Amino acid sequence: MSSEATPIQESRPVTPPLTSPKSPRSPESLHLPTNKLRERSASPMRDFLIPSPLPTRRNRTISASARAAEGPVFSGVCKCFSRSKGHGFLTPSDGGNDIFVHISDVEGEYVPVEGDEVTYKVCAIPPKHEKIQAVEVNITHLKPGSKHETWGGHVISS
Repeated sequence: MSSEATPIQESRPVTPPLTSPKSPRSPESLHLPTNKLRERSASPMRDFLIPSPLPTRRNRTISASARAAEGPVFSGVCKCFSRSKGHGFLTPSDGGNDIFVHISDVEGEYVPVEGDEVTYKVCAIPPKHEKIQAVEVNITHLKPGSKHETWGGHVISS
């Protein structure tokens, strides 16, 4: 008896290589879902509001409001005001740096626009009290020839 070893070959099924009729880079090969809505996970920050660093009428302390009310009345001109952003800047009549004004501190019926003459009082902005903002802002003269909007949304030409 001879002990010759014969190699045993395993038979594996042969699968044809995957070929695509279209190149993977061609736009026709991309099929994006059109009617599926993506499920969104609940954000932990969804109902959390970041507090504003600027004191508005609602969150200003009583002592700061009292100091502002006792202060002198200044006059100036509205440099710019954005109703959608909720703030703007006033240019003092006596010169100097522009003064910040928040939407909650504007008194009266009209939204200020560039060129309106205003009167205001000032209040220091915490935490360092180095800058000031205008409070109790009243429009004294509307800029002639411009459109003014009321807080209710009505547009009036002056």
